[in-house]
Amino acid sequence: MGAISYFYPQRHEAHFQPGHPERPERVEEVRRGLEEGKVWDPFPKLKALRLEDELLESVHSPSYLDRLQKASSQGQAMDLDTYTTPESWSLALQAAGGGIAVADAVWEGSSRVGFALTRPPGHHATANRAMGFCLLNNIALAAEYLIQVKGAQRIAVIDFDLHHGNGTQDIFYDRGDVFYLSTHQSPFYPGTGHIQETGEGEGEGKTVNIPLPAGSGDQAFQAISNKVIPPLLDQFSPEMILLSYGFDTHWRDPLGGFRLSAAVYAEIIGRLDRYAREHCNGKFAIFLEGGYDLQAGKLCSQGMVKEILEEPWEDPLGKSPRPEGEGWKSVIQRVKERWSLGKDQS
Repeated sequence: MGAISYFYPQRHEAHFQPGHPERPERVEEVRRGLEEGKVWDPFPKLKALRLEDELLESVHSPSYLDRLQKASSQGQAMDLDTYTTPESWSLALQAAGGGIAVADAVWEGSSRVGFALTRPPGHHATANRAMGFCLLNNIALAAEYLIQVKGAQRIAVIDFDLHHGNGTQDIFYDRGDVFYLSTHQSPFYPGTGHIQETGEGEGEGKTVNIPLPAGSGDQAFQAISNKVIPPLLDQFSPEMILLSYGFDTHWRDPLGGFRLSAAVYAEIIGRLDRYAREHCNGKFAIFLEGGYDLQAGKLCSQGMVKEILEEPWEDPLGKSPRPEGEGWKSVIQRVKERWSLGKDQS
């Protein structure tokens, strides 16, 4: 079994709009950071799998897929934030297929961990709408693939992006086979992800939202990863963990207000990986979402992979120059009370 495998989106630079924050350099800096950390070249790069129509239409409505394909053919925007080019449809299919290839490799045991540099990103894309720079919901399609094709019964999706993954939540909101947990800045785009959003029907209790105020950082995320996520995962007992990874939580990000350092981000993802080793036969796959400061993306990604591979690494950017706020403490207390996790915040 290989330690890690990657998906890299060939030709992704054809999905581009001048001046837009979701730009090709995001992926190139991530790759450069992995190359400089000597954790890129030694490991396999997977090719995207072809997506069957049946799988696509189990996550996105046929009418939406038709609209997206037609808009892309003409390079039309899907909304004020979400652009397409004539190549965007094929590149969105490639990103989703690449994420599925990584998930498949991990599920089948040819790789212990997978990291898909999915671009365009996906977690805002709903069943019938593109939004927030996202076209197809890559991580939702991977989860559905594992369930439909591989026979998985319980998949956990953890979302550490700055923004709430409203699309992923909506797609699985009434499902009992996918657990979704999101940490995100609130109030903020897209305005969803409140504590009281916990799922419906068979999905009741399978959605957990941790909406954190701007100014939250290392202490908040350490508390969440130590005291909140493990007992909730224990209750669900997932067979595999998928992570929506957005480096826009870093303190340098121009669109966000969190104060998370690359070192602690790497630490909490490493902790999630160790949980997967202990409880999910090591099955852990990572999907790139947002993040708009290139240096932060480079170093968060390098540190994350170094942590997973248990190699030494130091964070040259260090901690945020601004002190972390304390508003997160009351949020975490409310989450603990809602899910009967006790009162200890240490």
